[in-house]
Amino acid sequence: MRAPRLVAAFTALGLFAAADAGAQAPRPIPVDLALILAVDISPSVDDREGYFQRQGYIDAFRNPKVVQAIRNGRQGRIAVTYVEWSGVSQWRIVATWQVIGSAADAEELAARLELVPVGRGSGTSITSLFGLASTLFVTAGVTPARRVLDVSGDGPNSAGGILNFARDALVRDGVTINGLPILTDDGGNFNLPDLDVYYEECVIGGPGSFVIAADGFEAFGDAIQRKLILEMAGDLPAPLRAIPVQAFGPQIPGAKINRRYAPDCDIGEKLRYLDNPNIVPDGLRLPMTPLPPMPPR
Repeated sequence: MRAPRLVAAFTALGLFAAADAGAQAPRPIPVDLALILAVDISPSVDDREGYFQRQGYIDAFRNPKVVQAIRNGRQGRIAVTYVEWSGVSQWRIVATWQVIGSAADAEELAARLELVPVGRGSGTSITSLFGLASTLFVTAGVTPARRVLDVSGDGPNSAGGILNFARDALVRDGVTINGLPILTDDGGNFNLPDLDVYYEECVIGGPGSFVIAADGFEAFGDAIQRKLILEMAGDLPAPLRAIPVQAFGPQIPGAKINRRYAPDCDIGEKLRYLDNPNIVPDGLRLPMTPLPPMPPR
């Protein structure tokens, strides 16, 4: 005789629990932009250079101009997550998604970034990062007007598969990929003096995508502040694709140029193979075409 009461009790509890869960289910917050900040921690980035990158973002979110650029949007807020990346399936989420709509919100993110030491990884796989990005956008918990992946790094993709295939998949999904290549002259085997050209041809994509190059890690802070303000604006003219450093001269919007690294986009894989012919990297196009002549350092 007690069983029906138990069933009824559990049924009632289930209904209340379902109603409570429905009442507490958060609705996605509308934002102007969902932004993934993806920061290179590959072996070529030493502790000092890693510090310059992290501090550049900390300073940027404490900059009133960046906060004002966020507030100027239709919704007046964006969602941001900060990720460190290196080789295949090597990444670390330093700061999970956070909605920023005020100076206090921006300070909270900056403080979170200050608390976590900079990581170190092995390898360089922008391809793998692109795969992660598609998953991260799903977990943002917001309704963004735009989705942007912001990639900074000091070298080309050298593992994980064909880069431009992964890029094109993200772009087809409506993601804009912007680049912040860091031009260095460390003499390493994978150093590209014109990394900004590689990023323009092989990394960025989507509506309004662009490149801003940092002339060394010391210049990273200024470059990231300019870049963030441009990303908040979201109304870049279509011809604006690259803003190269002065060392490589101005590029004329809309002008036809000879592609240096595209369409193969496997210069990093080629350099890795030539460094160690016993390893054939994923993404290396075979038969291998000759290396393009490198510009002067």
